[in-house]
Amino acid sequence: MIKVRDTIISDDVATAKFACDLPKCKGACCVVGDAGAPVVKSEIPVLHKAYHALKGELRPESVEVAEREGVVIGSEKAGYEISCVNEAECIFVNYDENEVAYCAIQKAYFEGRFDWEKPLSCHLFPVRLKKIAGFDYVNFEYVPKLCSAACSKGEKENTYLAEFLERPLVRRYGQDWYDEFLAACNYVRTQESR
Repeated sequence: MIKVRDTIISDDVATAKFACDLPKCKGACCVVGDAGAPVVKSEIPVLHKAYHALKGELRPESVEVAEREGVVIGSEKAGYEISCVNEAECIFVNYDENEVAYCAIQKAYFEGRFDWEKPLSCHLFPVRLKKIAGFDYVNFEYVPKLCSAACSKGEKENTYLAEFLERPLVRRYGQDWYDEFLAACNYVRTQESR
């Protein structure tokens, strides 16, 4: 385990190789699973704003679910998650001409039409955060069906998960934290290679 300030990180976050390979996985992280992406309370108003701004671009079945169940479901005690179509596809998922799932919010962000990229849990995936006793626990949630293509690409390109997730980790913890984290990762990798 790696400790950086109030964060405990599993070693595999430092040592795993990973680089998303969308043509191969087809955006499976947005469509496979038994629950929606976890979100924090502060993200809910932004998700509602995104839904209203992008409603005309979403699939009819997504709009139907959002109107019937809400954009976000859950509670403060149980946790919040984005609603899903058929308990699988995020309501913000659209598909390109190659049947690759993409996030409508992120697409609007990259096109300069929305000022927020996507929920932090989506940005950080396949890393998941869990708050316990005042510490963030950071784990690599390896799901073969979702992550094997990205792990293969990471190996081929020699890209570590820790570096691949630099932007979302800086978004969550700041650049100084990330610099400390990367130094710790390099130390773990050096120890592992001995």
